[in-house]
Amino acid sequence: MTTETLLDVRGLSVRFAMPRKSLFGQRPVLHAVRDVSFSLRPGRTLGLVGESGSGKTTAAMATIRLAAAHTGSVLFNGIDLLKLDAEAMRQQRRHLQVIFQDPYSSLNPRERVGAIVREPLDLMMPDSSKSDREKRVRELFGLVGLRPDQMALFPHQFSGGQRQRVSIARALATNPRLIVCDEPVSALDVAIQAQILNLLRRLQDDYGLSYLFISHDLGVVQFICDDIAVMYLGQIVEFADRPTLFSRPRHPYTAALLSAAPSLARRKSAGYVREGAVKGDPPSPLNVPVGCAFASRCPRVQSKCRDERPVLHHNAHSAVACHYPLD
Repeated sequence: MTTETLLDVRGLSVRFAMPRKSLFGQRPVLHAVRDVSFSLRPGRTLGLVGESGSGKTTAAMATIRLAAAHTGSVLFNGIDLLKLDAEAMRQQRRHLQVIFQDPYSSLNPRERVGAIVREPLDLMMPDSSKSDREKRVRELFGLVGLRPDQMALFPHQFSGGQRQRVSIARALATNPRLIVCDEPVSALDVAIQAQILNLLRRLQDDYGLSYLFISHDLGVVQFICDDIAVMYLGQIVEFADRPTLFSRPRHPYTAALLSAAPSLARRKSAGYVREGAVKGDPPSPLNVPVGCAFASRCPRVQSKCRDERPVLHHNAHSAVACHYPLD
């Protein structure tokens, strides 16, 4: 790992033991994330994209230990988070924050928003004075476009976009280096989405933040992400920088996602993407195929795809896990 890498994830796997189907039967194992590796440099945004159930949220949450990893390593600023004990991990929490999808359910409805934003400071920076923490909260409200007099209000007294601004202020409270953005604009109207995305970009520019950005909306990903990892059935099937992925997708699944994205319709009409939309359903993560997980839905499938699992092959600008990638 170079000094320019903030986050370096290697061989990350997450498994969940499911309930037994019979009294003496074995517990089925759900393979949510399978041997995932990626890295993120300071001040950049890495997007994790894919259909629902692809493992993108689980991978991100395991990265910051909000989900338990089965195998792998997560080097954050040179420290392997997966090897830390509870106290050492608590010391790292101030540098790792999350913005969740639904700002209403992620905010305590019984707390005033000023107290909600101050809570990370109370928990992680108890040595600071109460007046300093209150001053910091007022500063945070200004940074996200809210007024200090709104600190006394409850979450239900805000609009959806304002509640997400409260969530962003809370995530910023401890001056984190990495923020996981879990579908942060999917619950908002399109006009409000643009405002929140512009806010996130401005904060990134001003404070050198790094984002791990989870989304199924490729239009949003194209706007805010520098690099993109496409996930399918718990694996990364393609990794590329934004210009490369959107102009020259190499995995058939990536091309199909681009073809099906409503926000890219104008470019598709100009021949931007030629592959058709994905048909059918992905295999069950309880019974992962031996070969390529996408084989049952791929228009380019051949016998090798069903027998041999592809691995990521890198070139100058991207990596793809496909036996027969697009030209």
